[in-house]
Amino acid sequence: MTADVPDDAPIVLFDGVCNLCHGFVQFIIPRDPEGQFHFASLQSGVGQQLLAEHGLETESLESVVLLEGEDSYVKSAAVIRIAQRLGGVYRLLGPVRFLPRRLRDGVYDLVADHRYRVFGTKDQCLLPTGDVRDRFLE
Repeated sequence: MTADVPDDAPIVLFDGVCNLCHGFVQFIIPRDPEGQFHFASLQSGVGQQLLAEHGLETESLESVVLLEGEDSYVKSAAVIRIAQRLGGVYRLLGPVRFLPRRLRDGVYDLVADHRYRVFGTKDQCLLPTGDVRDRFLE
């Protein structure tokens, strides 16, 4: 991981070729004016390294992942935790965490299973520009 990222900074790992995942990252950025979140694609070297360090699947994981220190959140848990950290109206998603994980992740998986067909893919990972570039790990 780059030295510029504090150890406790939340890191969002995302599918770098998925348009829906790209859109989710683009949703987070303007709603995070303090720049608390950092980002890396699942396919990147740093993404693979972070997954391995947290004991997560490095080959077939197709999910948004949130890493906070030693903690990791996957699928619906990651989305809910990100919403809570964004604060404001997004905190309203917090009580969804009390639904059974099987139900939450079932809905998540349904969307994930069809995301490429519905939202398409990119030929390459997102290339950030400007101030946001410093929040993407290489």
